[in-house]
Amino acid sequence: MAKLQAGIIPVTPFQQNCTVLFDPDTMEGVIVDPGGDVEEVILPTLKQNDIKIRAIWLTHGHLDHAGGALDLKDALGVPVIGPHKDDLPLLQGMEASAARFGASEMKVRNMMPDRFLEDGETVSFGDHVFEVYHTPGHAPGHVIYFHREQNFAHLGDVLFSGSIGRTDLPGGNHEVLLESIRTKVLPLGDDVGFICGHGPGSRIGDERRSNPFLVGI
Repeated sequence: MAKLQAGIIPVTPFQQNCTVLFDPDTMEGVIVDPGGDVEEVILPTLKQNDIKIRAIWLTHGHLDHAGGALDLKDALGVPVIGPHKDDLPLLQGMEASAARFGASEMKVRNMMPDRFLEDGETVSFGDHVFEVYHTPGHAPGHVIYFHREQNFAHLGDVLFSGSIGRTDLPGGNHEVLLESIRTKVLPLGDDVGFICGHGPGSRIGDERRSNPFLVGI
């Protein structure tokens, strides 16, 4: 198996980490969380790098992560997979959320994924298999993706370098988020490197030792 490669495309004024996961031998892969800037940034980047996208994976239904999913699906003709069904109200309320946040210029479109995900499922492209974990707290239907063979995870907005996801948005719950981190994220292992929804990635062990939000959990 070729080593999994990842590229980050920062998109929208939220500077969200739209992530391309791909196999360098086949140049096939998936996009995680296309929050926007589909025509302006995402499609040109894929074309320049000759990456063939087979699916769109969502970690959760907030507009900065899922706002461009329907446009990208229309452009590429690929399915949208995830998140968990508990985020359906968020996915179908993105246009209203954009108006509330003063972000109507993002061209957000409400959408329904082709497939919701459940805790314990797997998703894959080529030989690359990812385990799916339901991790509510930041959003009710948030999921994370874990590539066990290469000690890599995409954690969306659950855990950041030095911080955790915000819980003051609709459906957020601080204690639930900490429980998701304690029972689903930390057990993945200290050696696991991760990409998150905003900012730089990290390793789970580094966050266990130094992240002030994880003290005592």
